[in-house]
Amino acid sequence: MKIIGLTGGIGSGKSTLLKWIELKEIPCFQSDQVGKNLLENELKQKVVDCFGLHLYESGKLDRGELAQIVFSNTTALKKLNDIVHPAVAIEFKKFKDENKTKPMVVKESAILFESGIYKSCDFIILVCASMEERVLRVMKRDGMSRAAVLERMSNQWDDSKKRILADFVIENNDLEFAEQQLEYLFEKVLYETKD
Repeated sequence: MKIIGLTGGIGSGKSTLLKWIELKEIPCFQSDQVGKNLLENELKQKVVDCFGLHLYESGKLDRGELAQIVFSNTTALKKLNDIVHPAVAIEFKKFKDENKTKPMVVKESAILFESGIYKSCDFIILVCASMEERVLRVMKRDGMSRAAVLERMSNQWDDSKKRILADFVIENNDLEFAEQQLEYLFEKVLYETKD
């Protein structure tokens, strides 16, 4: 089984492209979504112990408050990552076991490189878009200010650093063109090298 890593910075559009991959019936593990689910359930107590009960005052995790804490403090971000990443790794192992007869699975993660997860992937796809396009997408999607988006971006590696480590780069300023690149990649490259 090949493990295909899919990554891209905030606003790059990787989640949209992941939907295209899922339509091809390729099993996809969404690290970011799995991490969010774990924070609401199994990891809740660890987060409370580390950051305080106030984050769950409404009964659900206040993601905005947590983001404010961790994206302005590298020590807090490392603490959160130390809670989430090992738990997500366990879930990915279960996912692989469930799909062991498949020729490939896709592992999506916004911080595939930053976390070191990329080292366990056989092939890495990086989704890129212009900085301005990414900022506008996130402002529209999440209702965030430009400054807040830029602060989040500052906690992720710059695309120029990621490009060096990626096997294939999808330019996603135009969705139709991005999907054409994916089609080529999966039909001509990944399936031909799946053994």
